[in-house]
Amino acid sequence: MELRVRPRAVVFDMDGLMLDSERALMGCLEQTAQQQGHVLPRSLLLSLIGSPDAVTRQKLADVLGLESTDLLLAASYARYADIVDAGVPLRPGIVELLELLREHAIPRAVATATRSPLAQRKLAAAGLLPYFQFVATSSDVAHSKPAPDIYLHAAHGLGIAPADCLALEDSPTGVRAALAAGMTTIQIPDLLEPDEEVRGYGHHITASLHDVRALLQQWLPISAA
Repeated sequence: MELRVRPRAVVFDMDGLMLDSERALMGCLEQTAQQQGHVLPRSLLLSLIGSPDAVTRQKLADVLGLESTDLLLAASYARYADIVDAGVPLRPGIVELLELLREHAIPRAVATATRSPLAQRKLAAAGLLPYFQFVATSSDVAHSKPAPDIYLHAAHGLGIAPADCLALEDSPTGVRAALAAGMTTIQIPDLLEPDEEVRGYGHHITASLHDVRALLQQWLPISAA
């Protein structure tokens, strides 16, 4: 994997990319559904990855009905809140990557479909908030991912053109948003592997954040000189 241009900033997705929150939330949904007498297909849970709250609610309601969905989400989010307050586990390699970028004074922002202030709370509890100069959430824009709005807002917040930003994403929904914003994009899949359609987008795909760090080390010493 090789970048054609040297990005001036890096914009990070949050859930599934920096935080192991997708797995945690899916666990909360599965456990709560079982307690309430429902069975949620694995395919349905995977389809929720990267989706804004309204889409998640609608997909569940299509299967369970609105009343059951609202009860399920209320109990699941309450269970998930305890995990958030304790600090959602970090994805491997995220701290090392952030430390490298901070060492070389490369601007960093978050672009997350999670709403504020929950996004700020999750980042703070996980110890990641101090690494970022700007946090863009779905509360800040008219349209959530896969629209480019959140990524464009993040770039604007850093004062750097989207074309000069590197976006890091785990989900196909997020990848579409970052590419639509005009950013160089690297996908690090978590629970959802990219299918043939997603691979056809022409972006970079790699196995871990350690790979991203190794890639950026090729040009960061030059830019810091």
